[in-house]
Amino acid sequence: MLARIFPDRFVPVLLATILLASVAPVRGAAVPVAGGLSTAAIVFLFFLNGVRLPRDEVLHGIRNWKLQGAALAFCFGFMAILGLAAQAAMAPLLPATLALGFLFLGILPSTVQSATAASSLAGGNVAASVVAAALLNLSGVALSPLLFALLAGSAGEIHGEAVLRIVSILLVPFVAGQLVQRWLRPWVLAHRGLATFMDRTAIAIAVYVAFSAAVVAGIWGLLDGREIGIVLAAVAALLALSFGGAWALGGLLKLARADRITLLFSGAQKSIAVGAPLAATLFPPAIAGMVLVPILVYHMAQLILSAWIAPVLRSEQGVVLE
Repeated sequence: MLARIFPDRFVPVLLATILLASVAPVRGAAVPVAGGLSTAAIVFLFFLNGVRLPRDEVLHGIRNWKLQGAALAFCFGFMAILGLAAQAAMAPLLPATLALGFLFLGILPSTVQSATAASSLAGGNVAASVVAAALLNLSGVALSPLLFALLAGSAGEIHGEAVLRIVSILLVPFVAGQLVQRWLRPWVLAHRGLATFMDRTAIAIAVYVAFSAAVVAGIWGLLDGREIGIVLAAVAALLALSFGGAWALGGLLKLARADRITLLFSGAQKSIAVGAPLAATLFPPAIAGMVLVPILVYHMAQLILSAWIAPVLRSEQGVVLE
């Protein structure tokens, strides 16, 4: 029963993390310790991503420029504009930092494992999905902070300290992982289960610490049932526009069905694995927790939606949806 409701086991983990932060947030003397643990988890996560993302495969697979270019443009172009529009629409209805979270959602790269797994289940081009996930995440390390700074106005100003944190906590570990990829990637690939566990544990720690600070700052006192309903409705609208837009773009470009499926999941999904660390790097913890709410909801919903869509697409082999 639970497998049908939560097809990806990380969804209940995220829900449990939010619940734990709500009932037992980090307080007092434990805050700096938790902050240090969160930073260490983020450093490790980006080092692991650097080891795992196949640089050589990206360079080889980028020859499919129509698909990969479309994925890049959709993920960081259309979705960024959609996020900006959602922020503007939500600004009169929600607290400013929560509305900002919709723009933050829009500038993030795609997922890695989830998009590839959904594409495989749906009968998509799995090799191209791996390349697209790697390309989008390699690009996102630099593009996501730059896009946010460009589109968020004064709220997105990245000062010297924030730049230093991005470089030292995100970029340097990622580059270090890329440099040692030749030696460590075979081990990581041979121990996928352990690597995924470590990856998701690091994300859960970052989310717990950020959301704890938001709870201590009174997030549940700032949000009533109406505002939570608005967030859920806005995320549902974003999901419809993102998944529908990615599918429509694939049709407009006359991509092969397998490539169109790859574009659907690579273009429309958004990564909490980048979102949580980036928010923790850009914002004070209390603000980071509020900014993360839209991507947390979107991430969980996209996993459920993708798991429902993928078998339908596979069952319609030879039938092109227009």
